[in-house]
Amino acid sequence: MTEAFAQAKKSLAEGGIPIGAVLVKDGKIIGRGHNRRVQNNDITAHAEIDCLRDAGDIGEHGDRVLYSTLSPCYMCSGAIALFKVPKVVFAENKNFVGGEAFLKQKGVDIVNLEDSEIAEFFGAWIKDNKKLWEEDIDKEP
Repeated sequence: MTEAFAQAKKSLAEGGIPIGAVLVKDGKIIGRGHNRRVQNNDITAHAEIDCLRDAGDIGEHGDRVLYSTLSPCYMCSGAIALFKVPKVVFAENKNFVGGEAFLKQKGVDIVNLEDSEIAEFFGAWIKDNKKLWEEDIDKEP
C-alpha cells in the first residue's frame, strides 16, 4: 500500500486526482499506476486501469493482488474481474464505495484496510476539489 500511496501523491504532484494502485504477482510489483484522467484528458485513465496497462499481460497464474488507495469504481472493478485478478486490497472506502459488491459476486477477495491516514488525505483533497471529484465519479456538481 505504501507504493500505491506514493503513486497517489505522484498524481497529485502532476495536478491530477490522487489515487494510486500497484499490481503484485508472486510478491513482486509488476505494475504501477495513478489516476491520469486530468493529465491525459482521458476519462478511462483511472489508477487501477493505468496500473493494469503498466503490468501488461498479467496471465492467470500466480498470486496476483491489486492494491489501490481507494475502493475501485465499477469501470476498474470490471477490468479487475475481466483480467481475473483474484484479490484486491484497498486503503479505504470512507470517501467512495465502488464496485465492491460486484467484485465479491465475481469471486474476487476484497480487503478494506480502513487506513485513516489515506482516508483523511483523500477526504481533504475532495473537500478542496469537489467539482473535479464529482466530474470523475460522474456526479453533477
